[in-house]
Amino acid sequence: MKTLRYIFLGAVLLLLYAPIFVMIVFSFNSANSTSIFEGFSLRWYENLFLYGGDLFDALRNTLTLALLSSVVSTVLGTVTAVGIFKMRSKWLKSTVMSVTNIPMMNPEVVTGISMMLMFVFIGRILNAANSVNFATILIAHITFCLPYVILNVLPKLKQTDEHLTEAAMDLGCSPFQAFFKAVLPSITPGIIVGFIMSFTLSLDDFVISYFTNGTYQTLPLLIYSMTRKPMKPDVYALESIMFLIILVLMILLNIIQSDDNKVKGARK
Repeated sequence: MKTLRYIFLGAVLLLLYAPIFVMIVFSFNSANSTSIFEGFSLRWYENLFLYGGDLFDALRNTLTLALLSSVVSTVLGTVTAVGIFKMRSKWLKSTVMSVTNIPMMNPEVVTGISMMLMFVFIGRILNAANSVNFATILIAHITFCLPYVILNVLPKLKQTDEHLTEAAMDLGCSPFQAFFKAVLPSITPGIIVGFIMSFTLSLDDFVISYFTNGTYQTLPLLIYSMTRKPMKPDVYALESIMFLIILVLMILLNIIQSDDNKVKGARK
């Protein structure tokens, strides 16, 4: 039974990571082929850095959008989580949490189309030249990243000693100071996790970006436009680099969570 469990786990991992492994292997292919590996070469990595101007422009746009949306959603999400946590009415808290979860449960195509229609409607009212632009795609990304921050910060608030703020205020802190000096350090791991999740979700979003981007081109949108003709392996090289960066971020995320659990276990 134990052997069967390991076989099943191995099959699942193979199914998940085989496409990524193939992509990384073919990024080192010496030939301009995505189906036949003819030999090891760094040709496509060199080609990427020498002639990948469009890819790097799109990557810069994507990173700018991901960073801004994750920072804003982290700040708003943390403040919202604190507000939800302070609510006394269980019915109101449950209602707000249900509304908060809608962007996560809603199909992305529905969210993208509805936000596009809203932006076009507002643009016509304001007589704007472009109804969808960088501002609209930024708002869209903040909208779907926000719930993930809230859901990561709320558990940390629940784990925080409820008398921590009172103790800080008894020692002379104002409510504002008590939050930043006593509560904020204890929920920082949740804030960091929420930020990293927001960043990665914004980084690879395609559906919502497709409907709300205007002329602002992100990397997923550029790669989608390239699929109409045979794709060059230099795209594989860029995606391999991005995968390694995300892998490092996820490892750091697990380390942060593990250290936080160890600290809490030591306190108990």
